[in-house]
Formats: sequence, C-alpha cells, structure tokens
Amino acid sequence: MARTHALDAATVEAYTADGAVVLRGVFNASELAQLERGIEHNLAHLSPLALVASETDDPGRFVEDFCTWQDNPAYQHILCDSALPHIAAQLMQSRGARIYHDHLLVKEPGTRQPTPWHQDQPYYNVSGRQNVSFWIPVDPVPMASTLRFVAGSHAGIWYMPRTFRDQQAKWFPEGALAELPAIEAEPERFGQLAWALEPGDCVAFHMLSLHASSGVGPGQRRRVFSARYLGDDARHAPRPWRTSPQFPGLAGRLPEGATLDDPLFPSVWPVR
Repeated sequence: MARTHALDAATVEAYTADGAVVLRGVFNASELAQLERGIEHNLAHLSPLALVASETDDPGRFVEDFCTWQDNPAYQHILCDSALPHIAAQLMQSRGARIYHDHLLVKEPGTRQPTPWHQDQPYYNVSGRQNVSFWIPVDPVPMASTLRFVAGSHAGIWYMPRTFRDQQAKWFPEGALAELPAIEAEPERFGQLAWALEPGDCVAFHMLSLHASSGVGPGQRRRVFSARYLGDDARHAPRPWRTSPQFPGLAGRLPEGATLDDPLFPSVWPVR
C-alpha cells in the first residue's frame, strides 16, 4: 500500500508554474537499498528494449532500459508502495494516478555522452496535461551532471523529437513541429532549473518540460530510476510511427481517445 506524503502548496504551485521541482528525502534507507538492488538486477538482465545510448569510443557507457517493472519486485515496490503515487496525484492535481512506465538510465564512470535537450511526451502514445516523471538517483549527483530544465517550457509547445546521436527526425515528419531553440546560447531567455541531489531526493517534471544533462566524471557513477505516472485526463493517442517505448498490442485493445484502463497501466492512487 502506498505511503502518504503530503506536499505543501508552494511545491505544487512551483510544479504547475515551472514544470519541474525538487523533492528532498522522499525515500528512506530501506527503499533506497531495495531500489539499488533492483537497478543492479536490471543491469544484469537487460530487456529487449534496452539500448546503449553512448558511442563506441566513449570511455564510459550510457545504458537505458524500459518497461521492466512488472518483472522486478524492487521496481514494483517503488512504483506502487512508496510515496510516489500520492505525490504524483498531488503534483498533477488529479484525483487518481496510474503507472505509465519505468525507465532505467545509467551513466557509468567517465561517460562523455550528454543527454541533449528534449521533451518526453512527443515520443509517447498518450495525450493530456496531467502527468509527471520522477528522476530518482541512487548515487549522489553533483550540479555538473544533474538533470537541467527550462523553466516553464511545459506550457504547450511541442518541439521536434530527434535521435540523440545523429539528430534524425524519426517520429514526426520534418517540419511538423517547432525546432528546438538555441537554449544554451540564450540563457536570459531560457532560464534553467537544476539541483544537486543526494540519495533519497528526486526531481519531478512534466513530460513536456525541456530537459538535458551532461556526462559524468571518471570517478562518478550515475544510476537513475525514472518513474512515470498519468492523471485523470490522460488518453490513448496511437501514433503512426514507432513510439518509445512501444506497447505492443495496445492499439488493438484501446481505441484512440480512450482512458488508459489497461493492465499495463494500473491505477495506484487512490489506494483501494
């Protein structure tokens, strides 16, 4: 059963206004130890969806994996029984919260590969404004390698999603969406949010928030578990292209515009 964790009004207001907020001390020592075990198990048993997002000449390694929570008891506990479901509902200002998917992101020591500026929702098969992603490190994350956000970038503009390595548009036709602005070149126009994190902390962000991160130093390992939730207004939005992640068979079960009432996306708040 999910733990309750009441947020103050200022935190919810900051999430609504900025599209990203830091949450300190969300996870206790037992949960962190369990999550660390879950991440190591995932790394040792990568799924068919796993990919290496760094170049072959990178001195480190950037590994991602998706949608393994149903086979990983540690991930199940964090997604269902930690404080995240209650926090998610509050941040989304939604009566309910359902799991969307999990995402593992591990940058091994010395990884040069940055995570370029992007939004998540254009890659997904959902519509709606009530959503939240949690970026949860089990290692200390200094400012130099933390996740950075453009404050307020979740307001509604969808930017063209491109592949991280070669910048190809594989999801939307060229010209269908706005191109990313020169974020780093105009810091006064694109104010950034970023926080150093300790194990137990996390950041919460909207799926349309522009975000990016750098590589990690030679003595640093950055293991992150990302948990994603949907609120009351989320609807199935089938795409004519390959989404990331994919949900095989879902289009045959749920019509376009349907609520995501499917075993892949269980409701975890309110607790029943």
